[in-house]
Amino acid sequence: MEWYNYLAAFFSGAFLANSVPHFIKGVAGDKFPTPFAKPPGKGLSPAYINVLWAGLNIIIGYLLLVHSKMQPENGCIGKVVFFVGAMVMALMLSKGFTQKHKE
Repeated sequence: MEWYNYLAAFFSGAFLANSVPHFIKGVAGDKFPTPFAKPPGKGLSPAYINVLWAGLNIIIGYLLLVHSKMQPENGCIGKVVFFVGAMVMALMLSKGFTQKHKE
């Protein structure tokens, strides 16, 4: 795999991890921060915006995953890079969303 395939795998993991909290909060009918809230990322967006935002993240994550060309015969490095991308985003989200009720 080329370097850009690993980059695509990393960001695929990040986008797919980002879709999870937005999708869960959206389908539960809860408000949750999105980039479209006022202020962006801190204000709360309605549930339907969160579902749409999650859907966009899933589409982007899937397209990046397909273009990363991760195949079983390519070894596990691409899968590790995907996992690292997901974990980096998850840790960033956990830190950022901890503050959502403190302001």
